[in-house]
Amino acid sequence: MTFPPMGRRALLTGTAGTLAVTALPALSAPKRAVPSGLLHGLSPRPGLPERLPVEDPSRILLSNGWLFHEGDIVFPLPVTHDETYTNAKAGNARGAAAMEYDDSDWATVTVPHDWASAQGFVETANVSQGYRPRGIGWYRRTLRLASEDRGKKLELHFSAIATAATIWINGSVVARNFSGYNAIAIDLTPFARFGDELNVIAIRVDATAMEGWWYEGAGLYRHVWLAKRSPVSIATDGVHCDPRLGSDGRWQVPVSVTLESIARTAATATVMVDLLDPAGKVVGSARATAELQPLAEAQVAISLAVADPQLWSIEAPTLYTVRVTTDAPGGGDERRVAIGFRTIRFDANEGFFLNDKAVKLKGVCLHQDHAGVGVAVPDALLAWRLQRMKDTGVNAIRCSHNAQAPEFYQLCDRMGFVVMDENRIFNPAPENMAQLEWLVRAHRNHPSIILWSVFNEEPMQGTEAGVEMVRRMAARVHALDDSRPVTAAMNGSFYDPQNVSSVVDVMGFNYYQGDYDKFHALNPAKPSSSSEDTSAFMTRGAYATDKAAHVMSSMDTEAAPWGATHRNAWAEIAKRRFIAGGFVWTGFDYHGEPTPFTWPTIASFFGILDLCGFPKTAYDIHRAHWIDSEPVIGVAPHWTWPGREGQPIALLVTSNAERVRVVLNGRMVGEQAVDRIMGNAFTVPYAPGKLEAIALKGGREVARATHETAGPAVALRLTPARTAMLGDNEDVVPVTIDAVDAQGRHVPTENRLTRFTVDGATLIGVGNGDPNSHESEKAPQRSLFNGLAQMLVQAGEGRGKVAIAASAEGLRPARLVIDRVAASPRAQVAVTPTGAFILGWRRSKSFAAAPDPALAPPPNDNNSWDFTRSGSAATPETGPSFRLYRATLPVRRRVVAEGGTLSFTRIEGRATVYVDGRQVAAKRDFAGAPLEAAVPAGAKTVAVLVEAEPNARSGLTGAVRLAPR
Repeated sequence: MTFPPMGRRALLTGTAGTLAVTALPALSAPKRAVPSGLLHGLSPRPGLPERLPVEDPSRILLSNGWLFHEGDIVFPLPVTHDETYTNAKAGNARGAAAMEYDDSDWATVTVPHDWASAQGFVETANVSQGYRPRGIGWYRRTLRLASEDRGKKLELHFSAIATAATIWINGSVVARNFSGYNAIAIDLTPFARFGDELNVIAIRVDATAMEGWWYEGAGLYRHVWLAKRSPVSIATDGVHCDPRLGSDGRWQVPVSVTLESIARTAATATVMVDLLDPAGKVVGSARATAELQPLAEAQVAISLAVADPQLWSIEAPTLYTVRVTTDAPGGGDERRVAIGFRTIRFDANEGFFLNDKAVKLKGVCLHQDHAGVGVAVPDALLAWRLQRMKDTGVNAIRCSHNAQAPEFYQLCDRMGFVVMDENRIFNPAPENMAQLEWLVRAHRNHPSIILWSVFNEEPMQGTEAGVEMVRRMAARVHALDDSRPVTAAMNGSFYDPQNVSSVVDVMGFNYYQGDYDKFHALNPAKPSSSSEDTSAFMTRGAYATDKAAHVMSSMDTEAAPWGATHRNAWAEIAKRRFIAGGFVWTGFDYHGEPTPFTWPTIASFFGILDLCGFPKTAYDIHRAHWIDSEPVIGVAPHWTWPGREGQPIALLVTSNAERVRVVLNGRMVGEQAVDRIMGNAFTVPYAPGKLEAIALKGGREVARATHETAGPAVALRLTPARTAMLGDNEDVVPVTIDAVDAQGRHVPTENRLTRFTVDGATLIGVGNGDPNSHESEKAPQRSLFNGLAQMLVQAGEGRGKVAIAASAEGLRPARLVIDRVAASPRAQVAVTPTGAFILGWRRSKSFAAAPDPALAPPPNDNNSWDFTRSGSAATPETGPSFRLYRATLPVRRRVVAEGGTLSFTRIEGRATVYVDGRQVAAKRDFAGAPLEAAVPAGAKTVAVLVEAEPNARSGLTGAVRLAPR
C-alpha cells in the first residue's frame, strides 16, 4: 500500500467534539488552517492504495466462486455392502464432501469470508466470543485446471481457516487442521484432474472449537491462493534470507533455498539470487546448482556481501528485495522477498536497541477484527487500521495472541513497526510444534519482527513441566531463526523455584508492574519488557461512568483490577530504562471479552480506539506520550453540555509541548507546565461557546485544540478516509457519518438512526463503536453513537464514481462522491460453472456384439466391471467392440423436479444413451464429438453403450455434466 508521509502536517485529533487541532511545524511558521468539516484525525487523505508487492508470482487468488452452507450436513451412513466398500476407498467421500453432492441451493460468497460477523447477538452464546453463534459451516468450490497444467506442482494455500477444518479434494481427505491462525498448504498435484474433468474442493469448518477468549470469527476469513509451479520449484516458505551484520562490521545476506521436485527423473536446478536496492537496482548476485532426485528436496546456500546498505528503521523503513529464480527442466520458479538491514538487541539495563540506538517500545496489542467485517478484514482496511496506530504514535505491535495475516507483516515492514510475533497454543506436541515451526518459517524474513513469543499467560508457567515445554519450543525457534530472542508473556510465578523466565531470552511481564524492580534486582542479566499492560476501560464519547448502563468514562479513571489507567501504566514503563517498553491492551476495541460486563455488552472497552477506529481520550493521551516529531495537543471532554451552564467541568489536557493554556470564549482560564505523562487538569464552569487548549513552546503557540458548543443537529455529513479508491473489486474506504448543526459544527451527542445507499461500490459492513449495540453490522443503516458511525465501502471494477448517500429522520441528507480510479483487478482463478458432474462410472468388459443396455453388475460385485472416470478412454481392441457404461444420476433438486440436460463433452465411438432404460440420444459417427441428451424429471440412472472401431480409442473421454433445463 502507499501511505501518506508521516511528516509535520495539520491534524484533526481529539475526542468526540473536537473540531480542530492545528499543529505548527516551526516556531516561526504561521498557523495553518484546518479544512472545515473534518474531525478526530479522520481527515480524508490524498492518494491511492498501492498493492503489496508480489512475493510469489506462481500464485493466483482463489477468492470468487465459493459456495457456502451455514450449518452442518450429516454424513449419510453406508448401509449396503457396495456403499460400505466404496466408502473405504480414496475419492469416495460421502455427503457434502462428495464430488456429486447437490450444492445448487448454497449461497455464493467471496473469500475472505467470516460468516459469524453476520450473526445476531444471542444471550446464550459464548460471552468471550461476543455472544455470536459460530457453529459449523461448509464451503465448496469447483476448479478447472487446464490440460497444460499436467506435470506442474500444484498447491492450494489457505492463509487461515477459523477454526477446525477438514478439506477434501475430489472426494479424498487432503488435510485436517485444528487451529484458526496458521496457513495450510495442500499439495493438489496427486489429486488433480485436468481439462473438462473438473476438481471439487469441499471444506467442513467447525467454528464451535475455541482457541481464544475473544471473538475469533468463522470460515475462510483470509485469502486463498492457487499456486502453479514448475516440476522443480521453490518450496512454500522455502527462502530464508534475513541479513546479518558480522563482527567485522560487514553485512551479509545468507540465502537458504529449499527446492523440491515432482519430476519423474533426476534433475539439475540452477538457483540465481539477486539483491535489489530500494530503487530496484541489482546490487549483488550469486548462483549455485543442486541435484534433485524425483519427489525429493535439496537445499542451496548462498551468501551475498553488501557494502554500506541503507538501514531499516521505524522512521525510515527502507526495504531491499531478494529475488530468487530457478532454472530446471520443465521451467523456472521465482520468489521476491522484502528484507531490511537492521540490528536488534535487548539489554538488561538499557532496554531495546534498534541499529544500536535505544528505542522505547511504544506498543499495542491487537486482535484481528473490525466493526462490520469481523475477522475478514480486507487488505486496504488492514492498512488503514495500522495507519491509525501510526497516527497514535505506536511503534510496536504485539500479535495477540496468534499469528496475523501475511499482509499484516508486509505492512509492518513497509510502515515502520516492530513486532512481537506470538504463538497460539502452548504445547510442544508434534501437531502444535508444527504450527510453531510454520510461524517462524513463514515470518522470519520480516525485518519488523523483533521477538518470538511462545505463549501468553499459561497456568503452567511456574512448573517444571512448563519449563521443559518452553525449553523445547525455544530450541525449535532458535534452530529456525538464530537472530531474534524468544520471550513469553507471563502473568505471575516469576519467583517460583521452577518458572519459564529462566529459559526465555527476554522476560515478558503481563501487568504486575509493581514487580519490575524486584525481578530486575533478582535477575540483573535478564532483559525485560512489558508484554501487556494497562487494561483500562473507556466508552468512546462518554465522560461519566454509569455501570448500570455498562458505560465507562473516557477520562482515564477506570481500569481493571489487574491493570492501570493509560497514564499510570505508561508512567511505570517510561521511568525505567531497563523495561524495553510496553504493549497497551489494546490498540482497538474488539468483539467479545466485554470485561467488566456481560450481556448485553458484546465488545471490549480496552481500546485506544473503538471498534471502528474512532479515537477515545486515550488516543490523545498516548499521542502526548509517544509522538516527538511534531507538537500535539488534545482536550477532553467535548463542549456541548446543555443544561449544565455554570456547573464545573473537569478538563484533561494532554500535550508534548512545554506549557498548555486553556481559553474559554477568548478569556484565559489558566496555564500550566505540561505533565506529558499524566496530562494537565483544569476545572472550568460550563458556558456555551469556544473552548481552546493551546500548546506553547518557548512561549510561542505550536498547536491548538478547539471545541465549540454545538446546537441542535440539522444535517448529516459524510467524510471518507480517502478521496479516491481503486476500481479493482478489493479496495475499501471507511466513511465516517456524523451530524452537524446549522453552523456545520459536529454534534457529539447525536444518536439517531441513519440509513445509507451506495452506488458503484458495495457496502460490506457498518458500525458505530458502541460496545452495547445489537444492531446489524451488515444492514444499510446504523445509529450514530455519541455522534459517529462508520460505513465500509468496497470498490467495484473499473473507472467511475462511487455515490454514497446518508439520511436520517429530521436531518438534511448527506451525499458523497468518491472517484473510482481504473485499476486492473488482481489475477483471480476463473469461476467454473457449478453443476453436477458425473465422474464415477462402472464400465463393462468388451463385447463383440452389442449387449442388452439393461445389463448391470450384480449387487455387491466390485470386480467384474471396471471403476472408471469420465475423461478416460478404454483400451483399443483388435476387432469391433462394445462396452456399456453405467452411473447413477446425481441428485439435483431442480433436475429431479423439472428434468434436465446431460452434456457429454466428448464421446469417442458410436454411442447410444439410455436414461432409466429408455433411449434418449444417439451418436452415429465414430469420431470424437460432444452429445447432449434430455433427462426427464425424476430420472435416476444413465447408461451409455459405446461401439468402437478396431484398434481405436473409445469411451467417455470428456466431462459429463448434468444441468437443469
